Amino acid sequence: MKKSKYLCGYLKTSNKSKTLKNMLKPLNKHFAPKSVMPEKVIQFGEGNFLRAFVDWIIWNMDQKTSFNGSVVVVQPLAQGMVDWLNGQDCLYHVNLQGRENGKPVNTLERIDVISRCLNPYSQNEAFMSLADQPEIRFVISNTTEAGIAFDPACKLDDKPASSYPGKLVQLLYRRYQTFNGDPTKGLIIFPCELIFLNGHVLKDCIRKYIDLWQLPEGFRQWFENSCGVYATLVDRIVPGFPRKEIAQIQEKIGYCDNLVVQAENFHLWVIEAPKEVAQEFPADKAGLHVLFVPSEEPYHKRKVTLLNGPHTVLSPVAYLSGVNIVRDACQHEVIGKYIHKVQFDELMQTLDLPMDELEKFASDVLERFDNPFVDHAVTSIMLNSFPKFQTRDLPGLKIYLERRGELPRGLVFGLAAIITYYKGGKRAQDGADITPNDDPKIIELLQQLWATGDTQKVADGVLAADFIWQEDLNKVPGLNALVKQYLDLIQDLGMLDAVKTIL
Repeated sequence: MKKSKYLCGYLKTSNKSKTLKNMLKPLNKHFAPKSVMPEKVIQFGEGNFLRAFVDWIIWNMDQKTSFNGSVVVVQPLAQGMVDWLNGQDCLYHVNLQGRENGKPVNTLERIDVISRCLNPYSQNEAFMSLADQPEIRFVISNTTEAGIAFDPACKLDDKPASSYPGKLVQLLYRRYQTFNGDPTKGLIIFPCELIFLNGHVLKDCIRKYIDLWQLPEGFRQWFENSCGVYATLVDRIVPGFPRKEIAQIQEKIGYCDNLVVQAENFHLWVIEAPKEVAQEFPADKAGLHVLFVPSEEPYHKRKVTLLNGPHTVLSPVAYLSGVNIVRDACQHEVIGKYIHKVQFDELMQTLDLPMDELEKFASDVLERFDNPFVDHAVTSIMLNSFPKFQTRDLPGLKIYLERRGELPRGLVFGLAAIITYYKGGKRAQDGADITPNDDPKIIELLQQLWATGDTQKVADGVLAADFIWQEDLNKVPGLNALVKQYLDLIQDLGMLDAVKTIL
């Protein structure tokens, strides 16, 4: 708890500060009210995202519906922060920031939905005993993308299994035994790891452990028929602990909260599950953006296309125009129009969801880009730009060409901007460094191509790099000629005047 004491000691520099520090109350159940509700959710993960997203959603459900459930947090790794949470009786504040309907939002709410936190490495029996609680119904996780993995070294009698899926199977098997295979005691499982179709991947891991550990056929049938593992898509930017603003926040709330978590106000949770699951987990009835849908795939495509896609191309256009922050790019007279063109006129036209849904999501994305509280550097988005364009923008480029019979000029210009950024050197406006960061093989290729001084060779070489694209993009009708045209425009006019030509 040394770090907690350090954070509480932020007010040490003046008599006024010392007085204010002495006025702060400890954040625990003796000084702040805490709800007591049945434990219905086991949550693998104690980090900022789950606390600012899932636990905030469940807290809202408790406030606004009859859900009436609390969360038991399980620390997935031997080292974690459950001791910090338990030290505050699992109370903390969520600071939401952003824009809503064009107006700034900056709220603080105390979350009390977590009942307790367990470390299964030091409290294994308490962890396993969760399986014996009849009111437990949900398992939610965010163990990072690497967390949903099958490790054949795990054993059933490990205390606990090292992998998250292994721990989950240990818990499920104990529950099956405790309740003699009662079909009403199955669990509903929502993984939140950032893996496409994460539920499918997790379910496959569970099946592999059932086979590896030679568990009874009755358990396999109970798992398949009485438990549900559902793919989800989560979307909320969570910067985490607000180090710069913690003094002002603690003064405002009147508590010494060392676990404040800051997040944007936007949130979206798409769950690939039937309507009866929505009835048990009534987040939509709490007015939250939680969607239960037959397939998560179109929403995954929507997020990648309309949020990540514009990010990828706006960044080099903005930076090489002398603009460093995403928000400033949105507000820029020229670059803002470019972003809007790519978002609404091009990428949106490649998706198959209802247009009103797409327009609402795209508008929300632009509000998120325009967040007045977050200085999101465009250079931070430029990491691995070529692979990002390949997954986020290239599919839309091809679909647009197929549907419209012409190339999307904004996306192609964005590709030319990325190619130009990878030339390196200094920025014309202020001499700032242009430092691409990507696979060394890609960096080397671009250096060799730009060294020729011939934009035709640059276009030919980049588009032919099948180790980037898994194909030869020179075969896409008209793409080579348009990329070369935009490379020449950028070289001749500079980025800002060049982008004006496509608006």
